[in-house]
Amino acid sequence: MFNQSFLERMNISTIRNQVLKNSYGNSDTLIAKMDPRTMFIWYFVFGIVPWFVSDTLMLMGLFIFVAAVTKIAKTVPLILFIFVVGIFSQTGFLFMFTLLFGGSLSAVMPLLKLTLKIAVVSLAAIVAFAGMDPDKLSNGLMAIGLPEKFSFSVSYAYRILPILMEEYQSILLSYKIRGVRPDSDGFKGKWRNLIYQIKIMIKAFYPLMLNMAKRSRTTVEALEIKGFQRALKNKKIRDMKMKKLSIQMQDILFLTCSLLYFGMCLAVPQLLY
Repeated sequence: MFNQSFLERMNISTIRNQVLKNSYGNSDTLIAKMDPRTMFIWYFVFGIVPWFVSDTLMLMGLFIFVAAVTKIAKTVPLILFIFVVGIFSQTGFLFMFTLLFGGSLSAVMPLLKLTLKIAVVSLAAIVAFAGMDPDKLSNGLMAIGLPEKFSFSVSYAYRILPILMEEYQSILLSYKIRGVRPDSDGFKGKWRNLIYQIKIMIKAFYPLMLNMAKRSRTTVEALEIKGFQRALKNKKIRDMKMKKLSIQMQDILFLTCSLLYFGMCLAVPQLLY
């Protein structure tokens, strides 16, 4: 019953809806209203600097802060579930094995620091990019000087992800229609059904890649017909896109409060020690 309930909830439609909600459904949050350049600076502080921090107390303070900001950003449950699974798979197993095989506190503390670093950086990335729609993210990347083609590629990947999931769901349904689903009665039947679901999910990736390659070629031809290359080099079009960006007072306040908190986390351990 658990396997069947889990598979019913974690289907492609649910994942697609969660991705769309994360990209387009959080426009009313405080984080989504921020200028993308503000979030890039914020991510540099909370997503890069923690790698060079070794104090456990400071890392705990940063984790509490980014967890609170993640709550404010209204991150969808699917992203948080992937975050928890990723943290446990990367350092959780090492942490458990260290405790089971008699590891001392001196062996556990480095793993705890590594777990906190990965958690802070991961949550910072979730917050920084959760509230940005494809256009906002693309314009922000262009504003900080990245090439136009790269910015468009990131935006295009954002936009095509729901289409890719829909195509994947169609392929899965075609496999289920043509295949014979095993009986799910009993414990053994449920495990056979689970293995069957995993097999067709793996097989569906091959036709998905072929279909998306065809779609990509059609998209490139359509973009070239509409003058994509010339539009990227046109200064007027670039200025029109940049007009949508503006750093407001809320951006300055958010960034200032974040930097003050970061400085406090840096100063408190020094005072205590």
